[in-house]
Amino acid sequence: MLTQSGTAPASEAVILNDADPLAAFSDRSLLIVDDDKPFSTRLARAMESRGYHVQVAESVAEGVSAVEAHAPAFAVIDMRLGDGNGLDVIARLKERRPEARGVILTGYGNIATAVTAVKLGAFDYLAKPADADEIHGTLMAQPGERADPPENPMSADRVRWEHIQRVYELCGRNVSETARRLNMHRRTLQRILAKRAPR
Repeated sequence: MLTQSGTAPASEAVILNDADPLAAFSDRSLLIVDDDKPFSTRLARAMESRGYHVQVAESVAEGVSAVEAHAPAFAVIDMRLGDGNGLDVIARLKERRPEARGVILTGYGNIATAVTAVKLGAFDYLAKPADADEIHGTLMAQPGERADPPENPMSADRVRWEHIQRVYELCGRNVSETARRLNMHRRTLQRILAKRAPR
């Protein structure tokens, strides 16, 4: 469902200071395309508080439709969506508005996918869970300039755990199939799955 965010009343309008790089942009439209409703709702609120005019879409079809209706200046797009790949939205955005700044989010890092995303016109690529500060910093970075590294990046153990969880979900929560695909002993995998996520 395509929604126009706008949770802040007019009396609580966001005032941008001159030190904020977003103040230099007259068009602050931001499209968020993510099928994780709680995440997209939190991100929309956080980005509105930073001065963006946010619209939220939950699928590739809705994202492309939003781009066709009004190509935004900024976009934050999840890589994997229920009806396809977020790269299709980035490609359409770049056709309609070449100067737009788009960031691809994904649940796991992958160099090949990052290269493809950048070739299709993504401004940058971030692994989930990315917070609003990290996303804002990436959107405001100058071309060729990297955003500042996050204050508290995921640990290597957490990245490994996230990858295992993703493969486990993709295998329909089948421990044997997941262990085979990860080239891991079944008991080792069971121990990892039984533990809480590392920090």
